Amino acid sequence: MTNEIHSMFNSAHFPQPILISVNGVQLEVFEAGKQNAGKPIVLCHGFPEHAFSWRHQVPALVAAGYHVIIPNQRGYGNSSRPAEVTEYDIEHLAGDLVALLDHYGYDDATFVGHDWGANVVWNLALLHPQRVNKIINLALPYQERGEQPWVELMEAIFGADFYFVHFNRQPGVADVIMNENASRFLRNIFRKTCPHTSGAGHVNDQSGKSGEAIGRPLDGR
Repeated sequence: MTNEIHSMFNSAHFPQPILISVNGVQLEVFEAGKQNAGKPIVLCHGFPEHAFSWRHQVPALVAAGYHVIIPNQRGYGNSSRPAEVTEYDIEHLAGDLVALLDHYGYDDATFVGHDWGANVVWNLALLHPQRVNKIINLALPYQERGEQPWVELMEAIFGADFYFVHFNRQPGVADVIMNENASRFLRNIFRKTCPHTSGAGHVNDQSGKSGEAIGRPLDGR
């Protein structure tokens, strides 16, 4: 079954995007299985990813009878990139998905999230339970919000060098690192066996600043 599914995929056949105006922004959306209208499944990518990260799942989901809808969340790909940080809070991100359902005329859908996308899907189910039929989340379990802010909790567990803590404590640092050489940063972050380096931000700093590829490619080459 696995080989059959992989053989179904050809990158040239990945759906062409359309821009859809929802919730005050434009989302770049990829769609497959329109013939399965009435059984929607929405795939929500993580960071730093793109809708294309779901390419291997699309043929199998269409074959299973789903209308597959894959948005690039705001800030990714050719979707709108609002300048204000507050435009990326969970109410806006969840609101984008609700508005996407409205665009297609669906009351609810099955939502699948990976990494940051899973966090959005968990909270979508809390904020808009009537719009969620089922959820499937990968890599990020449900995290109940406690009295301690997340950044403080992460610092207590992982230390000040942890990139979430480091970048949140120093606004603008992440932007500089990622903008200095975006292609180099992305090439390096999608690698494995990267050597550990001490200092704030560790591997994420190194991913942006290293002049050469670090570690090995995820595909093993």
